Amino acid sequence: MRFCVAIDGPAASGKGTIARALARHFGFGHLDTGLLYRATGRRVLDGLTPVEAARALRPEDLSRDDLRTAEVGQAASRVAAVPEVRSALLDFQRAFAARDGGAVLDGRDIGTVICPDAEVKLFVTASDEIRARRRMEELAAASQIIAFDDMLADLRARDRRDAGRATAPMRAADDAVTLDTTEMDIATATDAAVAQVAQALTRR
Repeated sequence: MRFCVAIDGPAASGKGTIARALARHFGFGHLDTGLLYRATGRRVLDGLTPVEAARALRPEDLSRDDLRTAEVGQAASRVAAVPEVRSALLDFQRAFAARDGGAVLDGRDIGTVICPDAEVKLFVTASDEIRARRRMEELAAASQIIAFDDMLADLRARDRRDAGRATAPMRAADDAVTLDTTEMDIATATDAAVAQVAQALTRR
């Protein structure tokens, strides 16, 4: 069975947590497409050009343990604005979305560009301040300490870059359901997403 769930939204909105929960609940495969860009950004920091890094990306690059740093996040946002990079990674993402058994993909342009025909489209968002605190806690768990004001500025800069790029800007698809997780805990947000997918499955 081919069934695709496309989840978009800004950093630290909760989309990755929701995507993983949906994949577990329904037995779908999950692809964090942001890892593709983080891995590409990491290779750029290692000395490659963005296009070279994207074309040379290997599956094992996605499992590196240094992809969740703030530095790599900024590098990922920069390489994601390069049209040739996005083109190089397009086929990989679409092939995953078409896999048998269902797929959940989360990123910035899944419902608008990668999988415009996805059976379910969600746009997950939250306030800037809540997202900054979530990301600070995530980094602190990895022993990376960053001040709140710096984290807030970092996220807002990424948002401007992701939403303002000429190719595949971050935005909600016209037919996406928006989930604002500002005042939601993980269970509530996940339940809302599960309900959307379950409803779509009944229409199959």
